[in-house]
Amino acid sequence: MSGSDPSVDGEPGPGPGSGSLGSDPEAVYGALRAEMEQVLVGNEAAIEHLTIALLTRGHLLIEGVPGVAKTTLANLFARTTSLEYRRIQMTPDILPADITGTHVYSEETGAFSIQRGPIFANLVVADEINRATPKTQSALLEAMQERRVTIEGETLALPRPFMVVATQNPIEMEGVFALPEAQRDRFQFKLTIDVPSRDHERELIDRFDDDPELGPDDVSQVVDIGDILTSRETVSMVHVAPAVKAYIVDIVDATRSHPDVAYGASPRATLAFLDGAKARAAIRGREYVIPDDVKALAEPVLVHRLVRSTDAELGDVAPVEVVDDVVDRIDPPGAADVSTEPVESGADDDSIPDPSQS
Repeated sequence: MSGSDPSVDGEPGPGPGSGSLGSDPEAVYGALRAEMEQVLVGNEAAIEHLTIALLTRGHLLIEGVPGVAKTTLANLFARTTSLEYRRIQMTPDILPADITGTHVYSEETGAFSIQRGPIFANLVVADEINRATPKTQSALLEAMQERRVTIEGETLALPRPFMVVATQNPIEMEGVFALPEAQRDRFQFKLTIDVPSRDHERELIDRFDDDPELGPDDVSQVVDIGDILTSRETVSMVHVAPAVKAYIVDIVDATRSHPDVAYGASPRATLAFLDGAKARAAIRGREYVIPDDVKALAEPVLVHRLVRSTDAELGDVAPVEVVDDVVDRIDPPGAADVSTEPVESGADDDSIPDPSQS
């Protein structure tokens, strides 16, 4: 698909107000959800997390059995946001250069030129990422973290915005390679898409019975790159009270001392909580983060980052059980500790205004 020409990191992009929805993350999310739900059924959480990741420069890892619309979800998201979209089908024989690009010799000019790979797009889908070898998976590391790639010594910036959505199948074990911890840590969220409920599946077959060709081509662009960039600015201004920041740190720190965890979450998880909670608040029309924003993101932020202890693996303790236990153990701050207004520079963190008294 071809969207509007993406700007490149480090170069001027669309200015404020260039999008039709302006800088309103709530309006952006509402428009995306309404348009994508013309095709999708029962995927509200996935749409929400895709929007949060896009507004916070994050990447997503989506796990699910075949046929639950993982790739369709990403394709729809790209079409409704005007993002240039590329899909890479990961296989054991794919090479890093097949992703990033390489130098190609031209007989006409007698010189080498760079042929850019599919990573040079706004939204890159790495389908069945665990089928590629660790060496090839590592080709995504620099791109996901630095928003640039190096091709034979030459560093090139990637388009802006830039986002990776990777999918993996949890039930096939033949010919797959587990993602290294460093690779998993680059994903802001991990989502698990289950098979739809009976009611949703009935709605699905009714919808496709009426229109058998229903698919990504049937949705329209409702958000442009200007909307995305200006909404990112709005998200960055969402207030997080000191008590909520402490709550985030307490949750992440608790994963490092949990008896079922050998290696807990990294500081990158802490930042994923911070950015994600701000975006979740913004798409709900709030200018401040509440503890529920943090709790709602605990599973997608942490579940793929925890390295379980040997006893936990042998005891078949699922990572999601560990996350639930951690969240249950940490007391969230009360309403009196959650400020809806930024604390002025130089103010004591202990003197947080009580929003219930304002």
